[in-house]
Amino acid sequence: MTEEIINVNGLTKIYSGGVLAVDHISFKVYEGEIFALLGPNGAGKSTTIGMLNTSLKPTEGEAVIAGYSVKDEPSKVRSIIGVVPQEFSADEDLTGWENITLIGYLYGLPKEVVKQRAIELLQTVGLYNVKDKKVETYSGGMRRRLEISMGLINRPKVLFLDEPTLGLDVQTRAAIWEYILRLKKDYNMTIFLTTHYLEEADAYGDRVAIIDHGKILVIGKPDELKRSVTWDTISIEITGSYDSVKQVLSTLPQVKEVNFIDGQIMIKVVDGPTAIPGVVSAINSVGQEVKRLSLNRPSLDEVYMYYTGKSMRDESMSKEEAFALRRTLRRARS
Repeated sequence: MTEEIINVNGLTKIYSGGVLAVDHISFKVYEGEIFALLGPNGAGKSTTIGMLNTSLKPTEGEAVIAGYSVKDEPSKVRSIIGVVPQEFSADEDLTGWENITLIGYLYGLPKEVVKQRAIELLQTVGLYNVKDKKVETYSGGMRRRLEISMGLINRPKVLFLDEPTLGLDVQTRAAIWEYILRLKKDYNMTIFLTTHYLEEADAYGDRVAIIDHGKILVIGKPDELKRSVTWDTISIEITGSYDSVKQVLSTLPQVKEVNFIDGQIMIKVVDGPTAIPGVVSAINSVGQEVKRLSLNRPSLDEVYMYYTGKSMRDESMSKEEAFALRRTLRRARS
């Protein structure tokens, strides 16, 4: 079994005034996985990441990263993690090369090591040919790639990514994920991620945790979470009448509901892929044939709505969050 690299036990943060931001959360993250943390605005995501990267001190509880306590050994934790914040943080008046090497020196790495790793990383993310240009001339996608490479200069065991593709167009988002996955594979990194793009968490997350009101509500693989709260839907067109197959379909153990909508039989089932053969066989058993069949699987947004009571896309933001988002979007689109 893969070893755990993050162990969080009863982690709690209470701000001045008694505001409970994170409420005794516990979970584990395993080496080499992509762990996605999802939650409404104000749910505790940023506070959780802040405590894990040692920028915030926990009020109670403990978190251990690669054997080091975030409370008792923060400097050692910082030496083995990388952080890519939501907002662009690279100095626009410096070149890409100057930004990444500066971070390396701040980590205390030897000059030759910094140079070697900077070359390697900038080549990997496709920025080596523009390394001597000021960051103010970079596009949003180029800036994000630069910041990811900056977060990797110390060869971290864990990389924290806070909204890594926010504000980028679909093509650039896909390119950023290509780089993230390549770097993860090359360095066997563990990636702790927050994102507003649920399809990203679904496609790339090995496991997903949903947090709300400072509490972890559920953790699991995307497919496990989707199966746990809703059904797959099989849409079928047949050669004969709906009434002729409704009864036989209703007797199948994986079938939960059968309806006839807009000329199609809509069947809610548990685990659609394994249910399809039985559904087709049942239809054939009463002398009917399937003309067309499609399988619609539940989305992670439905899971998110089930646990939090709202869609990720419908959330409102605080004034501070909205201001930060607008600033990030402006830079991403420049």
